[in-house]
Amino acid sequence: MNGEAPRRYFGDVMRTAIVAVFAAAFTISVSAQDFMAESGAPASAFPKPDRPVADIVSPIWHDEKQRDDAGEPRQLVRLLGINSGMTIADIGAGSGYYVVRLSPIVGPHGRIIAEDVVPEYLQDLRSRVHGLGLQNVAISLGEPRDPRLPAGSLDIAILVHMYHEITQPYALLYNLVPALKPGARVGIVDAYGPTSEHGTPPSLLRCEFAVVGYREISLDRLTGSDAYLALFEPPTIASRTRPETMVTCKAP
Repeated sequence: MNGEAPRRYFGDVMRTAIVAVFAAAFTISVSAQDFMAESGAPASAFPKPDRPVADIVSPIWHDEKQRDDAGEPRQLVRLLGINSGMTIADIGAGSGYYVVRLSPIVGPHGRIIAEDVVPEYLQDLRSRVHGLGLQNVAISLGEPRDPRLPAGSLDIAILVHMYHEITQPYALLYNLVPALKPGARVGIVDAYGPTSEHGTPPSLLRCEFAVVGYREISLDRLTGSDAYLALFEPPTIASRTRPETMVTCKAP
């Protein structure tokens, strides 16, 4: 009997430790707010873009201080009407330039969803978010054809200096629609150059969005850089152009 008690004690300690480990893992998962929504229509259902697609070469478009000095975030916040309590998706979040700047603006009752298709970028961004103690940021791994964001969750989606890198733009825009609330807006920031040089001509952008059923609201040149912000109203789920009827746009 004397030998049984230590064994029982050891077993109890091990069970307690295992429970603690699983509880800690669950807490970490919840605090990180990682998720992946249900997948949308497959890439095979959509036409491919009839223009060059730029390679993803970096998690950051430009030096953050230079972008701050040019007032880029301030212009984007004003033109998009970003306010406290909103849920914003940063699609192609990369290093998190906008994630860390929009998080305090939407506040504790809002949320920033940082989405990207490169797991390594999201891992680094997760560390940055954790280090800054941002509690309203969710990390999301998407796909080139589908950002895989929660249905009816977004007030605004932004795609900043990355639209030219999307290999399946028609599929992505189509599959983004269910995540947008009624009255939501989609904002695109890009340079005026061709897609092969990491820009998107506004005429091409308008055409590709229109193919899916989006309506352009405005286009403003951003001061301090060779870039613009284009704002679009999305179609409803029912009014989206059917994939089989889409006709691709040609680069100018």
